[in-house]
Amino acid sequence: QVQLVESGGRLVQAGGSLRLSCAASGRTISSYTMGWFRQAPGKEREFVAAISWTGGVTYYSDSVKGRFTISRDNAKNTVYLQMNNLKPEDTAVYSCAARPRGRTQYDYWGQGTQVTVSS
Repeated sequence: QVQLVESGGRLVQAGGSLRLSCAASGRTISSYTMGWFRQAPGKEREFVAAISWTGGVTYYSDSVKGRFTISRDNAKNTVYLQMNNLKPEDTAVYSCAARPRGRTQYDYWGQGTQVTVSS
């Protein structure tokens, strides 16, 4: 089992920056693809970014490409999401998730952290 705990969410003005952290415990995540997802009120959960288990490959949704950066520190068992030039439409609960190698679905999810961007 992998437990994931997100932190770093808060209220920020449009144009500002935040860095979210996702700390894992219970098992090393060095062999997991890690992803960030978000869900705004009244909307479906959507993919934001993902990073391969080596950190060598990253993926981003079109809505955040060029503004957000996902990274990982396997020694700290932690994944990060650097968010720059935040927009009001980025307001959502951000959750991280872990996908074991060989699987197509994310098996482990955190509770999420609230990011609110004011205009």
